[in-house]
Amino acid sequence: MENLLKNSIKKDEKEINLMSPLVWAYIGDAVYELYIRNYLVNTTNLNPHNLHISSIKYVKAEAQAKILENMMDDLTEEEKEIVRRARNTKNHHLPKNANVTQYMYSTAFEGLIGYLYLTKKYERLDEILKKCIDNSEV
Repeated sequence: MENLLKNSIKKDEKEINLMSPLVWAYIGDAVYELYIRNYLVNTTNLNPHNLHISSIKYVKAEAQAKILENMMDDLTEEEKEIVRRARNTKNHHLPKNANVTQYMYSTAFEGLIGYLYLTKKYERLDEILKKCIDNSEV
C-alpha cells in the first residue's frame, strides 16, 4: 500500500507548484484523514462508530486550524509560503461547522499536507503528522 500511494504521484514539483492550492488541500484532506484513521486503529480498540467519532475530533476544521497555529513557528519559510497561498486561495464553499477564519486555516493546513505529499517530501510530512497528534487538544 505504501508503495502504491507513493508511486501514484506522476507530476514533478514545478507542475505541483502551478496547481491550485485547493488541489493540494483536496489531497491533504485525504492524506490527513488516512493518517488519523491509522493512528486510531493502531492505538485504540474502538469499534467503527467510535473510531469515526474520535477521528472527527482531529479532522474538523477547528482542530486543524488550531494544530496549524500551534506549529507555525516550526515551519520552514517555504512551508509558511505554502500555508499562506492555501489560506488566501478563494474558496466559494461555506463552512458548516466552523467559522470562516477556521475554515481558511484548515484549508491552509490541508494544503500544506497535500503539498508535502505531492512533492514526495515524506520525511517532513511524517514529522508534521506526528506533531499533529502531539499538538492536538483531543
